[in-house]
Amino acid sequence: MRKITALGLVAGMLTLPALAQKKIEYKEFDLDNGLHVIMHQDETTPIVITSVLYHVGSKNEQPDRTGFAHFFEHLMFEGSPNIERGEYMNIIQSRGGTLNAFTSNDITYYYELLPSNELELALYMESERMLQSKVDQTGVETQREVVKEEKRQSYDNRPYGSILIETLKRAYTVHPYRWAPIGSLDDLNAASIEEFQQFYKDFYVPNNATLTIAGDLDYAQTEKWVRQYFSEIPRGTKEIYRPNIVEPKKTAEIRDIIYDNIQIPAVIQAYNLPKRTDQDSYALSMLSTYLTGGNSSLMTKELVDKQQKALALAAIPLELEDGGIFIMYGITNMGVEPKDLETEVDKLIKQVQDEGISDQDFAKLQNIMENNLVSGNSSMAGIAQNLAESHVIFGDTEYINKEMEMYSKVTKADLQRVAQKYLDLNGRVVLYYLPKSAQSTE
Repeated sequence: MRKITALGLVAGMLTLPALAQKKIEYKEFDLDNGLHVIMHQDETTPIVITSVLYHVGSKNEQPDRTGFAHFFEHLMFEGSPNIERGEYMNIIQSRGGTLNAFTSNDITYYYELLPSNELELALYMESERMLQSKVDQTGVETQREVVKEEKRQSYDNRPYGSILIETLKRAYTVHPYRWAPIGSLDDLNAASIEEFQQFYKDFYVPNNATLTIAGDLDYAQTEKWVRQYFSEIPRGTKEIYRPNIVEPKKTAEIRDIIYDNIQIPAVIQAYNLPKRTDQDSYALSMLSTYLTGGNSSLMTKELVDKQQKALALAAIPLELEDGGIFIMYGITNMGVEPKDLETEVDKLIKQVQDEGISDQDFAKLQNIMENNLVSGNSSMAGIAQNLAESHVIFGDTEYINKEMEMYSKVTKADLQRVAQKYLDLNGRVVLYYLPKSAQSTE
């Protein structure tokens, strides 16, 4: 769930009118090949961010070929016939720029941040990536090793690193959200070069992409360059695969134990959520912040500070197109049994379900949410990504200027209602993470 927040309101106010959010101005157009282009001008700093959002994530993969979307996040830096292998990053960085990418269950996102006089370079580089990336055996073998090392460092050898993987495969039974974006190395090893090339042809096409340019730019010149570099890229010929799968509602709790390379036990709880565009997502976002969002959250104050049953409590709120999950996890304090911590967490959830939250806490929560939302649009990088996601996920670029209004409509009663509806103890996943040393004694 989005961790937003509210700006400059008087503490103690019980009802809060929506603050005047600075409107994000932009221009947008489509090329004949289906590429959607969004431009935002801000001349206050001589920088510009160029990003491309491809509407492909791990949910677009097949069950026996998982990890492709994330693998391509790496593979797309291999270069092209005009960019030597391994030089993509060096070229951007040598011009004073930074660049990165990420993959989620729903999207893959690339961006470059450069001095504004290097905008044409960024557009050229992204057009090369879209038109003729090197998807060959050498690149695949190179990036396989990179992904293997990433999995070892981020998942296999990191304490509690498998929480997302283990939770997803129990939270979903039929939807492709049941595997994490990192996917399976066995699937990647089994795939042929032709399968990788087909994935590129299917998803890395202009009609599955949104190009966003934000910063110190001239609208007319930027559009001219976009048309110059991207118009020649052919439209994809196949219909984009979007899984039409509905995850059934859980009616029973799923409970399991994971033995990990850890010293201190942890308790994980996961609740299925509605689609990201569902009206309840705003109340759920606020609820997650109230429960676990930082040091002043209900569970941190009660279970870490007061009762000292947990060393830390946090959340991994995944807002996903087809219905996400709210993952809460707590690391037990020394001598505290996981069952004891779970019981206290459940008591606090039931407290919110039965009693709601106070006027004072609700006012504070509104402030937090609104302030976070404003902060998300305080940088060119944030604006570029939010513009792209507004268009792709919500089907309306103007959503970037409507989101605060959506949060302002959430009431105290809504928070209590969604807690009752979605935090269902009979339809959740509960995992205990225990040290491997405890396995022999169980």
